[in-house]
Amino acid sequence: MDTTVSCSASALLDTWSSHSWTEGVQLENMQDMETLTVRTENSTYEITVICGRAGEILVRGGRFFPEFTAARLAGSSLGGSFLKLRGIYVGFNLEIHFDRRLIITSRVRKIAVAL
Repeated sequence: MDTTVSCSASALLDTWSSHSWTEGVQLENMQDMETLTVRTENSTYEITVICGRAGEILVRGGRFFPEFTAARLAGSSLGGSFLKLRGIYVGFNLEIHFDRRLIITSRVRKIAVAL
């Protein structure tokens, strides 16, 4: 008897290693106090970088962050076990830690540097 096991493309290392990573930003490449506006499928977030190398941010937006809240951006994922650390990328979900909770956003649609 043949058995077929399907696997999401997001769970394959080849998918991640071959991704161009051009439609996004890495927090460690941003200046402290620089602010991004991130539009997801369901919400808009304002994210201010406190310490990019540590992923420390202030975030406001969506139903979990009605006012600026200190948090840590773990990174971006496709819902699988791989995470692009401290990155924000179009088409990916953000994973944000605060108050011992993990918030996973809907997929990012647009990223802009706030002026």
